[in-house]
Amino acid sequence: MSELPIAPASNGLTKAEKLDQLRRKMAAIPARSEGTAPAMPAVMLRSVDEPTPIVATAQTTLRTLPVPSPIAELLPRGGLARGTVASVGGTSSVLVGLLASVTASGSHAAVIGMPDLSLLAAVEQGADLSRIAIVPAPKDSAVEVAAILLDGVDLVILGLSGAAVTPSRARAVVARARSKGAVLLVTEGHWDGVDLRIESRVSGYSGLGEGHGRVTGIQLDVAAAGKGFQRRTRRMEIRGDSGSVAWRTVPEVQATGHAPLRAAL
Repeated sequence: MSELPIAPASNGLTKAEKLDQLRRKMAAIPARSEGTAPAMPAVMLRSVDEPTPIVATAQTTLRTLPVPSPIAELLPRGGLARGTVASVGGTSSVLVGLLASVTASGSHAAVIGMPDLSLLAAVEQGADLSRIAIVPAPKDSAVEVAAILLDGVDLVILGLSGAAVTPSRARAVVARARSKGAVLLVTEGHWDGVDLRIESRVSGYSGLGEGHGRVTGIQLDVAAAGKGFQRRTRRMEIRGDSGSVAWRTVPEVQATGHAPLRAAL
């Protein structure tokens, strides 16, 4: 696991100097992995305020990042389409699962402003910590840090800590994600005009028996909606068996006793 800390205010650096420091650190990270494609040359990092040309090709549009198989069944392309922005709400288990799937496949990811996100849970689901950069406390520079990291990694998870990002500020970051073929996931805040929304809630547990025992699985109701497709919902389970943790779809005959997800979220 790599860490890209933002220098504290007490060291006298201005915001611009901190971002320049982060860009230099990013320049030393190898270019993102793109499956079996040849390694890409080092990218040129730009300021978040510098216009970035959008190169929209069929190949860029159709590429996706992998997700847990039950979530893939909810998405039109079976994964997170590169060059898009998505919001994830509800239980953090979905974020952890997405992070694990992406890094286990050989791609790189960054997590910004989420110091409490469980990396242990991600590892249990197969995440590769050597492919994850952590920026735990970006303070008021979270959006700018995300824009910079989109230059060099495949997936950026941005915790907004309840903040709302203005449309003008968001547009520059969206353009960066599209031009670089990266995916931005935003959570714990408001971001207008996302391409995909994923919502979830805990619907039950397994392994407790008659009020006692050990939890062996957690059931989630997950919904996805986005541009070009209607809302889809599914019940799924994250279950630990034989020392490993896996996702599976819960058959409809077992998904009973709970209110529908659309009524709860």
